[in-house]
This record gives sequence, structure tokens and C-alpha cells, in this order.
Amino acid sequence: MSKLFSLTAIFLLYTLISFSQKNQEINYDSDRTLKNEQRYPGALILSKVDNQVYFDHDGIEVWCDNAVFYKEANFFKAYGNIRMQQGDSVSMTSNYAEYNGNTEFAFASGKVKMKRPQTTLETDSLFFDRVKQQAYYRSGGKVTDTASVLTSIIGRYFMEEDKYSFVNEVVVTNPEYKINSEQLDFYSENGHAYLYGPSTIESETSTVYCERGFYDTRADNGYFVKNSQINYDNRILKGDSLYFNRKNSFASATNNIRVIDTINDSRVSGHYAEVYRDKDSVFITKKALAASLQERDTLFIHSDTIMITGKPEKRVIRGFYDARIFKEDPTGENTMSGRSDSIYSDQQSGLTKLINLSSRGNGKPVLWSAENQMTGDSIHLQSNPRTEQLDSLLVFDNAFLIQKDSIEGYNQLKGKILTGYFQENELYEVVIDKNTETLNYMRNSENELIGINKTLASSIKILFVDQQIEDIYYYNQVDGNLTPEADFPPNARKLQGFNWRGEERILSKEGLFEGQPEPELTRIKGIPLPDEPDEFFDEREEDDLLLDKNSRLKPEVLKNRKMDTLKFKSQGIQDSLKIETSKKTDSLQVILNKKEN
Repeated sequence: MSKLFSLTAIFLLYTLISFSQKNQEINYDSDRTLKNEQRYPGALILSKVDNQVYFDHDGIEVWCDNAVFYKEANFFKAYGNIRMQQGDSVSMTSNYAEYNGNTEFAFASGKVKMKRPQTTLETDSLFFDRVKQQAYYRSGGKVTDTASVLTSIIGRYFMEEDKYSFVNEVVVTNPEYKINSEQLDFYSENGHAYLYGPSTIESETSTVYCERGFYDTRADNGYFVKNSQINYDNRILKGDSLYFNRKNSFASATNNIRVIDTINDSRVSGHYAEVYRDKDSVFITKKALAASLQERDTLFIHSDTIMITGKPEKRVIRGFYDARIFKEDPTGENTMSGRSDSIYSDQQSGLTKLINLSSRGNGKPVLWSAENQMTGDSIHLQSNPRTEQLDSLLVFDNAFLIQKDSIEGYNQLKGKILTGYFQENELYEVVIDKNTETLNYMRNSENELIGINKTLASSIKILFVDQQIEDIYYYNQVDGNLTPEADFPPNARKLQGFNWRGEERILSKEGLFEGQPEPELTRIKGIPLPDEPDEFFDEREEDDLLLDKNSRLKPEVLKNRKMDTLKFKSQGIQDSLKIETSKKTDSLQVILNKKEN
């Protein structure tokens, strides 16, 4: 019984303390106190003589020049040079203000300025809920941070989190960049901003677009997801996830990325990329593919890693480890493909090199032009930079050309150096120099095999028609004879160094990736949408007013509005408040003057 009594007493005591705290009276101090029951029934008219009118209520202090204080309602209206202070962290100034001590709800208007240690908020009208520790505006406001200025039509400040939530026409202005967003959450302590909806970050050197992102406004770097891209002067970077550091002129992208060269009309894709703007370079890996769009076809380069360096007019593409190329032809007749350990392509000179640079290489570089396979220690392709048409090729050291015979066997030509010439991207002539050796199947006009010709010479010239060997010219012939097929031993039908690699030939863009496992994609850490906060204005009964019946704001104003009509209506409210404030101040002064007389 005593235990029950103790619990009941504690509960009643807690209720009484809570009730008394909830209804704590507003304390005040004023140089002059008047009454005018006809104009302000039940109110005290307070005014400054030497010192400003002073209010104190549960940790909030207010100073003003004049005030109308409804003591029984625990409510006041303040006029002129108003200053509010809550603890050491929040101060506010305005021309007009209202405060209800029972609901701990305040309203301020006219050059409102709220200061926090890191930020200053300026607006025409501000609602302040001390119970929720939230401030709210919906008629346009500006927040000045240590690094940036943020503006929006609607804004809400959460004091416990030190967070601003901006909605509708959000703009962040910094000396180095400008952010536009539909919605932005800003943490003033660390300068972190979270972007929601279509958003852009613009500067002199770049434009970032995303539909969800994070940006550190003080460190000047960010992380972006959902339809994100970065536009530089001559490059566009897209990907599932982007990282951007303005100070270092660096950006990286992860998963399903594309780097578009807007000047040279080329594309690079893969699943991880780094872009260094000041160095004008791109590094890309994980199914890396570079595509150079030409007048009638496209040259594709694929390798484990691709690097692109140099200014637009001097671009150099490098591919490392299991590099592959494929030149697409609309007709399908003049396709070209190749493989090597590494590839070097200079877009200014039109020179492309297929070379071996490391032990990771899988044999000599190989190039196919239609049915012709060419191998050597290195292969150079020369294009005309103006027309982008293939002009010539060079195969250095251990040059070997193989063309599969139409029926059986292989036509073979080898020497130290091979030079090829193109017309309309089609190989029409090849010259092989130094210690040349040939083995080819000779056929008559009815395509009947008449023998196998094996010849040694100092150099040879081969002419092609429709990419097929038509004629061979021997210079300084040393030895050569035509042998009937029956008399030519099968084990002697391949020249030394013969290596047919037809199974490696690339026949399509998709073939560039044959034999390679799909890369394991990095799991993207997304940026979740913010939790939907409770409405700022709670639903209230008709007789339970948030401010007071003597407030200038009608109850319907103190309600949540989903549509952006506030931009227009609140301006009308502000105008009327300013006019009325002026009238009230004048009337107070008249009363004071009359009292003095």
C-alpha cells in the first residue's frame, strides 16, 4: 500500500512539475508600462526610455523597443530593434516578433536574421518552435555559411542536428562554384550537403549533374549517384557512381561508365575510370573499350587498361595487357582486327603501334586485314589524320603474312620487314624486304591447283584484288620452283615460324571480349532519400492556438501548405505586417507622448 502511495505521489509530483514548466510565466522588465484597455484590452504596453524592453522565458531572452504584453495569455508582440537570445548558440534579430510562452512558439518578421556559430539565416518571416527546436520559412531565405551562401524558397532548420533542409529553387553560391537543386540538406557544423532531385554544380571548368549526391562544400569534393555526369571543356564523364575533387582537378567513376570526347568524337567505356583534368588524361579499366568514330567506320581498342593523355589536338591512347583492336566497316568486307600485349595510338599523327611490352603478352602482335594475317615483333598502322583512312602499315622483324588458301593449305610470305599499302581501307599492295621466303598454292583460271611454289628472294611485292593475292613479283630471286602437290611433302608445307592464329581473329565488336570473364562490379554505396520529417505545424483544435487570438497571424496561416502558393501569399502577409507594424509603432508613440504630456 505504501509502495502504491509512493508511486502515485511521484506521478502527481512529476505531473505538477511538468504542468508548471509548460505554463511557466514570461518575466519582463520595462522602463515604462502603460495600459490602454480600449485599444489593447488586457494588455500591458511596454516601451523603452533608456533601456530596451526585456522578456525572459525558460532560457530565451528578448529585447525590443516596444511591446504589447498579454500577461494572462502569456503572450507578447514585440516591435523595433528586436533581439532574441537562446543560450549561447542562437541569436535572432528582426523588426517584429510574437511569442507564446505556453506553446513556446515564436514568429518573427521584417529583416529577420538568425545567427548560429557557423551560419547566419536571413529571411522576411520566420517561425520558431522551441519545443521541436526547429525554425522554418516558406517565403524565401538566405543562409550564409563560412564557405557558401545558400538560398531557397522553403527552408527548415533542425537545431539538434544542426541541419538545414532546403526545398524549391535551392541555390548554393561559392566563389568557385554554384549549386542548383530541387532539395538540399545542409549540415552547418561540417559543411556537408546532400542533393536530392535534379541538381547541378557549375564552375568555370566543369559542370556536375546528378539526381542524388553528396558534396563537402568546404573540402570541395563530392560523391554522386543516379544519372550522374561531369562535363569538362572537352570531356563528359558518366557512371553509376562518380567522385569529384575540384581542388585536385580529379574525378573517378565506377560501374557502367562512359567518357565522351566531344572534340575528337571518341568514346571510352568500362567499369572504373579516373580523369585528371589539368593533365588532360583518362585512366580506365575493367572491360575498358575506346572507340574512335570515323567518317565511315569506327576503330575500337580494348585492353585490360586504357590511358588517354594529351590535349584534344594531341590525344594519345595507350592500351596495356591483352590489347585488341577492331576496325568496323559498314560493308563487312574490309574489317581489320589485331592483338598484342600493348597498343599505342597517336591521334595527331595517325600512327597506331601494336607492340609487346611485358611478359604478360601472349605472343607476337598479329593483325588481320580481311583474310590476311600478319605477324611480327611489332606492327605499325599509319592513317591519314585528315581523312582518317588507313594509309599504310609496317611490320618490323620476323614479318610473316599468311593467307588461307581457298581450298586447302596456307599461302605464306615472310621476311624481315613488311610494308603494306591501303586504298579505301583495303589492302592492295605488300612489299617484303630482306631474306624473303614464300610458299603459295598456284591455281589456274579454273581455280585448279597446279602446284606449290616455294621461293627465296631478296624482296617481293604482292598485289591484292579484293583482299586476295593476285600477283607476286620476286626481286633478286635466289631460288624457286613449282612442285606438283603430290611431290611436295605435307610436313614441308609450312615455313619456319609459321603460326596460324585464325581462332584469335576478331570478327565483331563483341568479339573484342571473347575469352574474358565478366568483371566483378563494385557494389555501389547509394545515398538514401532523407526520412520524411513530421509536418512543421501540428494539427490543433480551434480553441488551442499556436500563438494567440491577439496574434497578427490567423490560424489558417499557421498550417502546412504542400503547394508553393506561399511565394505569393506570404509576400502579401509580409506587406500587411509591415504596414500594421508601422501603424502600431506610431500609435504606441502617440500614447507615450500623451502620457508624458
